[in-house]
Amino acid sequence: MTPATDTAYPHLFAPLDLGFTRLRNRILMGSMHTGLEDHARDFPKLAAYFGERAAGGAALLVTGGFSPNIAGWLAPFGSKLSWPWEVGRHRQVTAAVHGHGAHICLQLLHAGRYAYHPLQVAPSKLKAPINPFTPRALSARGVERQIASYARAARLAREAGYDGVEVMGSEGYLINEFVAPRTNKRSDDWGGDADRRMRFAVEIVRRIREACGPDFIIVYRLSLLDLVEDGSNWEEILRQARAIEAAGATLINSGIGWHEARVPTIATSVPRAAFAGVTAKLRPHVNVPVIAVNRINMPDVAERVLADGQADMVSLARPLLADPQWPAKARAGKPETINTCIACNQACLDHVFVNKRATCLVNPRAAHETELVYRPTAAAKRVAVVGAGPAGLACATVAAERGHAVTLFDAAGEIGGQFNVAKRIPGKEEFHETLRYFRHRLADTGVDVRLGTRVDAPMLAGFDEVVVATGISPRRVDFPGADHPMVVSYLDVLQGRVQAADRVAIIGAGGIGFDVGEFLVQEGPSPSLDPARWMAEWGVDASFESRGALARPQPEAPARKVWLLQRSPGKPGARLGKTTGWIHRATLKAKGVQMLGGVEYLGVDDRGLRIRVEGTEQLLDVGTVVVCAGQEPMRALADALAAAGISAHVIGGADVAAELDAKRAIDQGSRVATAL
Repeated sequence: MTPATDTAYPHLFAPLDLGFTRLRNRILMGSMHTGLEDHARDFPKLAAYFGERAAGGAALLVTGGFSPNIAGWLAPFGSKLSWPWEVGRHRQVTAAVHGHGAHICLQLLHAGRYAYHPLQVAPSKLKAPINPFTPRALSARGVERQIASYARAARLAREAGYDGVEVMGSEGYLINEFVAPRTNKRSDDWGGDADRRMRFAVEIVRRIREACGPDFIIVYRLSLLDLVEDGSNWEEILRQARAIEAAGATLINSGIGWHEARVPTIATSVPRAAFAGVTAKLRPHVNVPVIAVNRINMPDVAERVLADGQADMVSLARPLLADPQWPAKARAGKPETINTCIACNQACLDHVFVNKRATCLVNPRAAHETELVYRPTAAAKRVAVVGAGPAGLACATVAAERGHAVTLFDAAGEIGGQFNVAKRIPGKEEFHETLRYFRHRLADTGVDVRLGTRVDAPMLAGFDEVVVATGISPRRVDFPGADHPMVVSYLDVLQGRVQAADRVAIIGAGGIGFDVGEFLVQEGPSPSLDPARWMAEWGVDASFESRGALARPQPEAPARKVWLLQRSPGKPGARLGKTTGWIHRATLKAKGVQMLGGVEYLGVDDRGLRIRVEGTEQLLDVGTVVVCAGQEPMRALADALAAAGISAHVIGGADVAAELDAKRAIDQGSRVATAL
């Protein structure tokens, strides 16, 4: 590697010579399914989405997954490339990327037993624990047909103008299912020992190379850590990597974890670059470039991975969803201006898994580039935004970017609103980055920021537009003893006004209740900041040698004894995020937190909290009762403005206070600003 000399990140911006083509830097935009891939009518939007990220400076972009045939659909009528008449729509995408000097690969993804439809196939008739459908086991002839489908799809991708394909061989999809003993119980030429189990993967790469020629990029996504029982061990992974290279792969990308794994891999609580070590372990044993993945969200992290020789490229998927200009900002030496991915999953993966279009909590324009456009205004206005939480910050900065004269008021002494609470939660330290981004954004767009300022209706009478983003107040509870000194609000605890006792009951098991639970059981720095501690807690074999890279979890002792209670019946946390809720539940369970649903609150006195569950009364011997029973919109200012005849836009928690929804708040604030 010859480092670049015109940037603070010389290894990150060194070109990569692949022999038949040259990548302009070491940044790969990893594959993310957005939902735009599934309909021909959405390809102009998909082209705009990729074009914006190519313009931002990424070297090699990879599309969301396209199946090579109908059986491999992720869902009925989902993204697929198997017929000649499907080629034309893709040329919009490849032209948009090539117009900005980048390369692009189409990802070939056969869902296997993860397919959400009854036509699914797999190496063996074994149902996935996360899918209601049971696959049909492929016959030997059926295996050959699947391989032929991959080669045909790759040829069509070349016709569509793609520079190559990424073969999805990880994450528990079809190819990975052939490789792992967990899912391959065959005894023919496609199952049994490791060489026969990996034959399917090797043959796919060989046939694609044969079909597409020597000047075509083949990225192979190799599962380096299955993180499931009876997955591959390191010796088998190494043999597969060498065989894949010999079959014609150009690059090997790292795959981390199956969708059914019970170890988080990309959530915000996962340490940055936590899995780069396994890519580093592979790198000396192959001659093709290898790519490190997962939780590499800032330039210093990426540069360190490359400078330390852990990888030849880094994959940024969600970071480029959050900020398409990430590479350009890094190259210019302005990392402080990057809108950092906080790995919340709320608007990307959580959307995809319920068949909604993916976007980004901190960047609602993601996958909406043709619809949410921040055009310069033709008539600048004086705009007042009251409240510097997520909704107000988004509204103020977008309005100012468009050319309005914006004044942002907040009674607090710092910006951020409820983000200043979220950043205190163990595993949510990334919220510091969002606040850093907005501080620079306010300065760059020229917003007049007035903190420590309480606003009333007369102060706003001279503005052309008023936006009320005054946020929420915690909802109070009403039961005997609710005014007892041991009963406190979650804000009192998280903001340090109250030191919780050694035994605590939390009333309310929504997202805030779980956050408070994690705050109370953790003493000192979070394992999210220390990969070694984090791997020990979750049971990841730090040597990566064992089958599936699993070890016995060793959770650290909890700082307190905690009960997490909810009034409604059922499992606490059922309404948490689709892809992250299980992580929060598992974290608290490992810390010994008792989670109870269907709780009736009978009262608080000096002895503790009295409750009734399933007709049985209990006394919880606690010294602190933390109330997380929801929020109420703070609308006093909005009501005063209405009474004074001043029109106002009400956004964020002041509009709807449900579960402090930052995703909705930032989106709403941005959209209101585009309409001013």
